[in-house]
Amino acid sequence: MQYCNRCGSNVSLAIPAGDTLPRHVCQSCGHIHYENPRLVVCCAAEWEGKILLCRRAIEPRHGYWTLPGGFMENGETTAQAAMRETQEEAGADVEVQAPFAMVNIPHINQVHLFYRGQLRSPAFAAGDESLEVRLVAPADIPWNDLAFRSVAFCLERYLADRETARYGFHETNLRPL
Repeated sequence: MQYCNRCGSNVSLAIPAGDTLPRHVCQSCGHIHYENPRLVVCCAAEWEGKILLCRRAIEPRHGYWTLPGGFMENGETTAQAAMRETQEEAGADVEVQAPFAMVNIPHINQVHLFYRGQLRSPAFAAGDESLEVRLVAPADIPWNDLAFRSVAFCLERYLADRETARYGFHETNLRPL
């Protein structure tokens, strides 16, 4: 960051009074620009025992499979973000049931939050960010072609919990490979 988004003046890295971390601080108006992790919200949605997967039409990981999800927008709840992203990426109407997994990824300043969900109908279609969308039986999940480690973590825990019909909340931290 070079310029203040309030007044346009130059910013510099400094530790503001009462803080412990360097922040971009405007040299003119004194505004402190905080940069915080971004929240990615996804949904593990089911229909008759199959899980909805999308093959990505965008980078990163173009052509790889993922659960529908994306960055949360201002003014929405995490559940609303999960429903919106499922609609946008998979053309599917989902009933969000409960938060299921959280994956902290500090080296890229992201947190991935996964919900469990149930499709309201078997209707779905690829959105602008998906090459294709499929309902996949657990035995047919393309494990080697999943786009993100966070998705693999969620699906592994989801299938294990589904076997026992007792869903917990799972959390992990991912480090760079």
